[in-house]
Amino acid sequence: MTNKPLIIIAAGGTGGHMFPAQALAEEMIRRGWQVRLSTDSRGKRYASDFPKDVTIDTVRASTFSRGGLKGKIFAPILILQGVIEALRSIGKQMPTVIVGFGGYPAVPALLAGGIRKIPRIIHEQNGILGRVNKLFSKKVCIVACGSWPTQLPKNVKAEYVGNPVRSKVLQYKNSPYTPPGNWPLSLLVIGGSQGSSIVSKTTAEAITLLPEYLRINLRVACQVRKEDMAAVEKIFLGSNVSFEIEEFFQDVPLRISQAQLVISRSGASSIADISIIGRPSILIPFAAATGDHQTANSQGLVKAGAANIISENKLTPEILAENITKILSSDEIASNMAKRALVVGKPNAVSELADLIEANAKDEL
Repeated sequence: MTNKPLIIIAAGGTGGHMFPAQALAEEMIRRGWQVRLSTDSRGKRYASDFPKDVTIDTVRASTFSRGGLKGKIFAPILILQGVIEALRSIGKQMPTVIVGFGGYPAVPALLAGGIRKIPRIIHEQNGILGRVNKLFSKKVCIVACGSWPTQLPKNVKAEYVGNPVRSKVLQYKNSPYTPPGNWPLSLLVIGGSQGSSIVSKTTAEAITLLPEYLRINLRVACQVRKEDMAAVEKIFLGSNVSFEIEEFFQDVPLRISQAQLVISRSGASSIADISIIGRPSILIPFAAATGDHQTANSQGLVKAGAANIISENKLTPEILAENITKILSSDEIASNMAKRALVVGKPNAVSELADLIEANAKDEL
């Protein structure tokens, strides 16, 4: 037995939920807490870098938005099974607080915590509440907001803390930027934790349109979905640039720090990483994101003059090539964008979130 307080972190689905959850796990362990992660099999894929002291509980969970009619029929059964599992687990462990980061795998722990009268907090990474966080926003102690302003239902208690980033991101905080010039140039292309067909394919086509003086120095690292690998590789082979393509890069923070330019989706975690490390970016918001929250996420960097934004309906190889050329052809433009990105970053977000959690759990400590 241990006298350390216990926090259950409930998250899953994608890296957008799991990466800030990992950052909180790291911080709470530093503060002397026990940490358990409640996630599903999908979320567990992103848990390999969690601290070794974190116990991972894999729960059954589902969503009504996938799997067609069969999925809608079985979703409530899986959710109920997950809640029963969480109730048993929470009853044995009696956590001090439960913190949800969104995504349907967070549902069992948050529902079970409510039944057990455990203090609950949710963290919303985006400027618009996701479905799960919206469902629980009026039932928890407080909503911690990663973006501000965040669209919230009436009478919801909320506080802006920023989006926590992992220690492997913070180690590159404000790292020196090498502006573009007549030397090797690094371009990083990331499409969120699951990749993006339109971003990778359009970028590959845009590279073929760049002026030769850029292409001879360019090194491209591009995240590509498995089903697009062959097509994207074929395009890159015709561009005469040095390139590397992977389904997922395990060392994204390092690659951001080495890049002269980043092309990215506008997920909250990607925005936080880019702004804390401080790099110029071209942002392409995911058009189908709930409430167009990725466009909202991008506004901080765009308004600061640190990023260019291209909506999906206007994205063409020609427009993207024009944006890349403008940034990589001017050390002044690129350097100013890098400096302005740092203004948007909030490196103390994880500490502020942990303070908020401890303040709301103080009666249990």
